[in-house]
Amino acid sequence: MKTSSKAGDSANGFRITRTGERMEQLYKENAKIVYRYLLSLCRNRTLAEDLTQETFLRAYQSLERYDGSCRLSTWLCQIGRHIWYQHLEKNKREIPMEPEDGPAPVHSRPEETVISKMELMDTLKEMQKLPPQMREVIYLRTAAELSFREIGEVLGKSENWARVNFYRGKEMLIKAARAAEWEET
Repeated sequence: MKTSSKAGDSANGFRITRTGERMEQLYKENAKIVYRYLLSLCRNRTLAEDLTQETFLRAYQSLERYDGSCRLSTWLCQIGRHIWYQHLEKNKREIPMEPEDGPAPVHSRPEETVISKMELMDTLKEMQKLPPQMREVIYLRTAAELSFREIGEVLGKSENWARVNFYRGKEMLIKAARAAEWEET
């Protein structure tokens, strides 16, 4: 088994093993990234937590297959993505359209909160109209905060492909928002 030498990789400097201490450290360093990525896919906190736990269980069971060719967090997100697809298959691809309610942004006036939620819902509805991989690139970039290189690795594409899809998706969302504003006036 190789030791990863990728900069910023949580496995950097030691051999990845199944010892409890090492696994706990890997979990602490990568769970937030995996959770945010899965939350961006399923938009349900409870399900994202369950999928995150399953991701780390499967990673633990297949550590010998991690070859260090990508960041550990990228490898974990790939496992999580596979688990998400399995979940969709098992549940007949029921994809939630709306995110689970979370804490509302702090606004000084109630009408600002309402407007903000309406704008978020409009954006999420428009995102559902994007091609699936383009939508996933946007989620990975905005919610999981992955770099374009990492997005490319997770999706099995190039860094440039991720950049182009993010840009095109963003432009489509901007056009939709402008069209909606135009209709309101």
